[in-house]
Amino acid sequence: MKLILLDRDGVINQDSPDYIKSPEEWIPLPGSLEAIARLTQAGWQVVVVTNQSGLARGLFDAATLDAIHGGMTRAVEAVGGRLRGIYHCPHGPDDGCDCRKPLPGLFHQVARDLGIDLTDVPAVGDSPRDIQAATAAGCRPLLVRTGNGARALAEGRIAEGIPAYGNLAELVQELLRQCPPSQGGPPRRSH
Repeated sequence: MKLILLDRDGVINQDSPDYIKSPEEWIPLPGSLEAIARLTQAGWQVVVVTNQSGLARGLFDAATLDAIHGGMTRAVEAVGGRLRGIYHCPHGPDDGCDCRKPLPGLFHQVARDLGIDLTDVPAVGDSPRDIQAATAAGCRPLLVRTGNGARALAEGRIAEGIPAYGNLAELVQELLRQCPPSQGGPPRRSH
């Protein structure tokens, strides 16, 4: 199985320091939905793994998060893509869970549910915590400069050697160039 794990805010859609609290606030980044569609059409399984502490903070409820994710799923499907699953951590930073990135609990849950080993599975994020969680889970971390990515790189908060791309569309273009439908594996490129 060719699998890729994507963070949500800052990778697929615009991020906000005030959180994405409604379906109306969920705005896809240019080219991200089409990038997911290209992955799907090339035989990749796409899973979203996202921290959603707005739930614990009382900024939105589970029904609203379901509506946001329903809208995202429909938007991806409208351009020919498919999400295999959406995994979220509902906890706040002080809740002591193991699923909140930078811990790898969500990644381990994906591995258990799909019955796969995550070794070298590409995991795309825009922040140090995404990269740390991917690394801890044995994935191959990949950074996009959208969301918090450019700032994290400029501030030196991303480990040396982590491949960085302008956005999800650029990353997917390189992934598919290096890994045609008959092959698997992540792109290898340094920033």
